[in-house]
Amino acid sequence: MSTPAPDDRPGTAAKPAADERWGAVVVGGGVAGLVAARELARAGVRTLVVEGRDAVGGAVRGHVVGGLRLDAGAESYATRGGTVAAYLEDLGLADAIVAPGPLGSWVQLPGGAGPLPRTGLLGIPSSPWSADTRRTLGWTGAARACLDLVLPRRVGARAGSLGALVRARMGERVLARLVRPVVGGVHAADPDDLAVDAVSPGLPAALREHRSLARAVRQLRAAAPAGAAVQGLAGGMHVMVDALADDVLAHGGALRVRTRAVATRPGRLVAVELSDGTVVHAERLVVAAPASAELLRPLLSADGGAQDEVLGFDDGADVRLVTLVLDAPELDAAPRGTGVLVAREVEQVAAKALTHGTAKWPWLAAATPPGTHVVRLSYGRSDDEPADDSPAGPDARPELVARALADARVLLGVPLRDEQVLASAVVRWTQSLPRPSARHRDATAALRAAVAARPAGTRVAVCGAWVAGNGLASVIPDAVAAARSVLD
Repeated sequence: MSTPAPDDRPGTAAKPAADERWGAVVVGGGVAGLVAARELARAGVRTLVVEGRDAVGGAVRGHVVGGLRLDAGAESYATRGGTVAAYLEDLGLADAIVAPGPLGSWVQLPGGAGPLPRTGLLGIPSSPWSADTRRTLGWTGAARACLDLVLPRRVGARAGSLGALVRARMGERVLARLVRPVVGGVHAADPDDLAVDAVSPGLPAALREHRSLARAVRQLRAAAPAGAAVQGLAGGMHVMVDALADDVLAHGGALRVRTRAVATRPGRLVAVELSDGTVVHAERLVVAAPASAELLRPLLSADGGAQDEVLGFDDGADVRLVTLVLDAPELDAAPRGTGVLVAREVEQVAAKALTHGTAKWPWLAAATPPGTHVVRLSYGRSDDEPADDSPAGPDARPELVARALADARVLLGVPLRDEQVLASAVVRWTQSLPRPSARHRDATAALRAAVAARPAGTRVAVCGAWVAGNGLASVIPDAVAAARSVLD
């Protein structure tokens, strides 16, 4: 994985001792781990964060491409509930919150590109007969979707997946042309594999109340804050990581990068063995990284091991993000709005999504020279074969950058040339997008039950997207709750 330069803030590379004592150890330095560590440190607990990569931030870290400091992972957050905005305000970042440009996004279908509904939820339209929905679905598809408004309540009531629900209520075209591309871009998964309550917790109740999928979506959108369904930060979402890390350090915590937790032992103090040979003894342990879930096994039951099904999590998708900085004045007109999501059936494009960063974020457009544009393409779905990481493999950097430029030509409708690429970067994310399937939901519930039933005196908690669900709106409150659970 391409990564930013190592974090060089004070406190991130303290020389380890052979044996250490801390009030808390947080395993995983992504946003969840940093949020939990901040909560603990501000409560007066001496807290150590260990992170295996060369910098903290996880899927919200930043990197430099062509002299621009950009997001290497998440570049926005969902506004639902106002949870993230309130937390950013608490971090002192309220003035940095920005909305994306009002251009809307598109979907690439086998027959061409069309706009996505601006008032939908995961691609489900709240107004099936609106002009933008009809343009993408066609008259027949839009008419079928409108049947949702009159179908009996029982239709789709027992659907086992989001895909089955949409298919029953609105038809195959809504699923194929709207929902599947959006869900593929957001969750790197197919809607037929996702549990409705896991991917959109409020949707089942809203559907029961309003007896229509469209009306349920309308109600959920109306309950969200006014304006765009997503927001970001001027400078990029990685600004939040910097603020979190600085606050942890300011309250006496420490961040140790290039360091993994490799084993644990139960006792009055939990013993955590680190990859550098240090053994840390701590009163509290928070596991915020799915790759470290095995650390919980010796701690979750009196007989020294958790059941296998407790740790049976979905691995999620193996995702590649390719960022291109282009000298392309022809993109000044933003021919496909803020970006394009891609239907699986589009054979000439390998990417599942493209974001036109300089069209989406006014702050980024202001930071780039005239005619310079930033686009980012995403590759990898949950059912894809793992990429070959050998230098000669299909994921070798030059080949993937060339593939991304070819895909951008199709998705943006502009004949971009090789010499227009000013800079590029390839980033790989694994286990950052757990698929919210019924299996994963059940494993999460089992793990939470095991943590709740841990032996008396064992202060252990879990947090992160792997247990809370994708998105900062889910991750942040869950991480706060995890930290508070071990403070009692």
